[in-house]
Amino acid sequence: MLKIYNTLHHKKEEFVPLNPKGATCYCCGPTVYNYAHIGNLRTYIFEDILMRTLRYSLPVKHMMNITDVGHLTSDADAGEDKMALASAREGKSAWEIAKFYEKKFFEDFDSLNCYRPDIIARATEHIPAMINLVKTLEEKGYTYKTSDGIYYDTSKFADYGILINKAHLEGLKTGARVDFGEKKNATDFALWKISPTDKKRQMEWTSPWGIGFPGWHIECSAMAMQYLGETLDIHCGGIDHVAIHHTNEIAQAQAATGKQYVRYWIHGEFLVMSSGKMSKSAGAFVTLDTLKENGYSPLDYRYLCLGAHYRTQLEFSYDSLDFAKKSRHSLKAKIASIKEQSNGNNQKTEFLKEAKNNFVSAMEDDLNTSKALAILWDFIKSEASAEEKLQFVKFADTFLGLNLLEEEKKEISAEAKKLLEERAEARKQKDFKKSDELRAKLLAMGIVVKDTPRGQEY
Repeated sequence: MLKIYNTLHHKKEEFVPLNPKGATCYCCGPTVYNYAHIGNLRTYIFEDILMRTLRYSLPVKHMMNITDVGHLTSDADAGEDKMALASAREGKSAWEIAKFYEKKFFEDFDSLNCYRPDIIARATEHIPAMINLVKTLEEKGYTYKTSDGIYYDTSKFADYGILINKAHLEGLKTGARVDFGEKKNATDFALWKISPTDKKRQMEWTSPWGIGFPGWHIECSAMAMQYLGETLDIHCGGIDHVAIHHTNEIAQAQAATGKQYVRYWIHGEFLVMSSGKMSKSAGAFVTLDTLKENGYSPLDYRYLCLGAHYRTQLEFSYDSLDFAKKSRHSLKAKIASIKEQSNGNNQKTEFLKEAKNNFVSAMEDDLNTSKALAILWDFIKSEASAEEKLQFVKFADTFLGLNLLEEEKKEISAEAKKLLEERAEARKQKDFKKSDELRAKLLAMGIVVKDTPRGQEY
């Protein structure tokens, strides 16, 4: 039985789906205005681990949104739409920006060996559902109009802030700027923003309140309820979504339906640099491509993330990534050696059964991946037969997603690629002295080059 930390009640709880035949899970997806940084991607790795663990015992309908409109630069409903800013930055339309960065996001997502969600919903394709949800809130008396949009009156919702403690909520109110414009309360938020009359936006739609675009928070609630129903089993996201985005989702969804919106709220902690939280808005962030260019596999990064609990901050450094890379390669090498010893016959013993039970217990204890990895290491070093070890590796990897039994194409750095190209040219020119020198340099980088009738291979 999975026990998971529920932010709603601030404690670990047994997970019991609303429908015993299967669970529903909604994960906040990317805002596709820039590359995802590795801090963003840590959240998707933890969510993938959760999906794999849930699916060990029951089916799960997994949904993710794509925010391609409405996410402003300020959580206080101020500033420009991030898509419009990216459009100006790159000289492309907002639609082209969205398409490009969504494609890049899923390339990263796939290379980290994360399972694609069953449902992927783009905000721009669900505007009618958002308008209908705002209309429902308006009819029930939860909204008011200002010169720039339709706002949710948080004072009308008795349970506002239920996801965060009262002291933190009061801090948000106290810390808010004294003059918050036409908003009635500091915590009120936009449901629909009305386009300015002096310029035309690239992304805007007709609505009962005028031409405009949806607020960021309304998008997730409208799309989640359209596909998963009015009450979701699980809603995931980064810890930074708790205080505002997810708090506002609860307020608008429950006010509209009168039902509990989400039963289990599950949040992943930050990946941090020595200088603080990684942030795209600050202009300094590390992408998966950055890691690959420096000779790391995306699965090295996945291994690094699995070594820490998803609810603890993980400090990123290249030293820690080097250690994760070395550990993963060592694990793969041991497994390759075990393959050579195996006679291919499956064995089922109490020893194997006990190891599997211990592994599942670790995973079902709030996704304790570091303990699960330790159990895996212990078993492959044990006196178990080669066949038992391979069966256990295959079983464990359905949870861990490290492709432990697959041969891996070596990730090489941009520098190594350049040396390989130079060596190929040297061979072509019959400059064997230079070719040998370059081979030695590549060997020092961990790349073994062989000359074959087909050319150089590595």
